Amino acid sequence: MTAHKWIWVDAPAKRDDAARDISRATVIGLDTEYDSFRYFRERLCLLQVNSGEKSYVFDPLDTLGFSFLGDVFYSPSQVKVIHAGDNDIRILKRDYGFSFRNVFDTHRSAALLGRKELSLAALIRHYFQAGFEKQKKLQRSRWENRPLTEEQLSYAVQDTFFLIDLYVKLHEELARAGLLDAASSLFEEISAVTWHEKTMNNLGHRHIDGYDSLSPAEQERLKRLYRWRFQKAKSSNRAIFMICTDQELLKLARIASPSSLDGLIAGAGLSRNKARWYGSEFMDILAGK
Repeated sequence: MTAHKWIWVDAPAKRDDAARDISRATVIGLDTEYDSFRYFRERLCLLQVNSGEKSYVFDPLDTLGFSFLGDVFYSPSQVKVIHAGDNDIRILKRDYGFSFRNVFDTHRSAALLGRKELSLAALIRHYFQAGFEKQKKLQRSRWENRPLTEEQLSYAVQDTFFLIDLYVKLHEELARAGLLDAASSLFEEISAVTWHEKTMNNLGHRHIDGYDSLSPAEQERLKRLYRWRFQKAKSSNRAIFMICTDQELLKLARIASPSSLDGLIAGAGLSRNKARWYGSEFMDILAGK
């Protein structure tokens, strides 16, 4: 069983030790923590790599760097084990220009073998009879905040503790079932994934609940507000709902000509912060400017 030891890589000496250990491993486990809830573009906050000896936690928000992993990820002789890791690969490619070869996805492997429960927790319980539960509240915790809590770090590293052992089990089963070639094709597709930025649905404003109750002039204002919100979220890298909710946009669209920020607050139920941050832009949009 892979050792349950981990190191927070926060100094050059630790990074160099990690590089030596990871670079000589034949199989590594790979996972990330990123925030896709609060940001327009997912923000990578942690990178966890298990060498078989221990897990190393790298901080993408630090300046220490881990460029050596580029050679590891692209090595044809080192297996990179992930679990439903398509988005991990997309983000690592986007942020660091890494390329990937010889990936093994435990989620896809289990699906190919016909398993019904495909979560990492379910697979660990099945193959190792080990308890493994991840708290939902931690999944959406503020991963960009520093310092991280012990609870957050324990949550982050536990996925990598079992990945290598799970790879061994699933690889054996795929071989016995004659499915290695099929799995290899799936893994090549995963290695080739690329990140694409969100695009705006130009008709999305029509799907906001309450759109049909608006007058034609109000519908036009909603369309302008909807497009403004998307561009504002993109330029500020904030989640779209954090700029304005659909219902806030709908209420704004019903205001023909607000005369003040207080009018926006009263008419649309905006917080004072939102009225202060975006009020002048709202008034221009509502005035048709």
